[in-house]
Amino acid sequence: MGTRVLRPPYGLRFVDGAALTLCSPLHGDGWLVVSGAPAQFVRTGDTAIVRGPGPFLFTDDPERSTQPVAVLCNGEIEPPGPDRGDGGTVLLAGAYHVRQEMPRRLLSELPPVLVLPEDHDCGPLRAYLEERIAAGSLGRQLALDRLVDWLMICTLGAWFEQTPPPWYQALADDVVGPVLRAMHQSPEAGWSLATLADVAQVSRTTLARRFTELTGESPLAYLTDVRMTVAADLLAEPGATVAAVARRVGYADAFSFSAAFKRERGTSPSTFTSLAAQA
Repeated sequence: MGTRVLRPPYGLRFVDGAALTLCSPLHGDGWLVVSGAPAQFVRTGDTAIVRGPGPFLFTDDPERSTQPVAVLCNGEIEPPGPDRGDGGTVLLAGAYHVRQEMPRRLLSELPPVLVLPEDHDCGPLRAYLEERIAAGSLGRQLALDRLVDWLMICTLGAWFEQTPPPWYQALADDVVGPVLRAMHQSPEAGWSLATLADVAQVSRTTLARRFTELTGESPLAYLTDVRMTVAADLLAEPGATVAAVARRVGYADAFSFSAAFKRERGTSPSTFTSLAAQA
């Protein structure tokens, strides 16, 4: 996390390779230029999240052709001076690296860049964070970092409430919601369509129809995807064995798990583990 005081002409090219980058002008404004999306103008109080890992640009002029300065969100904080009327833009930015497989399911639902206006529900938190920075609380880096974390979580939550993807809406469904939570809480359980229908307290036919309508997948296909996603995270842990991971995601033996993993992921668990260790 860091802040920078910018005065025109400026162009910052973020090269962290982060999965998510939060950008919020505490004073002034600028343009976010992100591949795959129109340039987005962000004003004082707006909170933007850029989906990575590609580089992106924050600039006062998206049409300028001069070479921007490459930067990292490396914790540098440049406190704004007492005079805020000097035309400078104070940009708060924080980078988030996500290496686990499960969170990537959520990230895939996000647009290249999203912007929430100043009056969104997270505005008071952003304003409090600005006050702490302006008050010179720079020695309390850990506390400021956690406030930025909360701002990121709050902003994502507010965006998902406004633009809910199908699975997010499904969580609130009386039939599908309990089944989704059961799968994610206990992917290793010996789930079948019948036992999942018992969780939903409906017939198997009703569950299969409703689940597919809301998620675009059958219950068992979704369960397999959840298990393989959890397995990928487990396989990336030091000392992981295929047999141990197989048990933790509901497979009786390493052979059947390996066959399912290769079918879903296109590579064997052992190869995946080797590649994860090299990353």
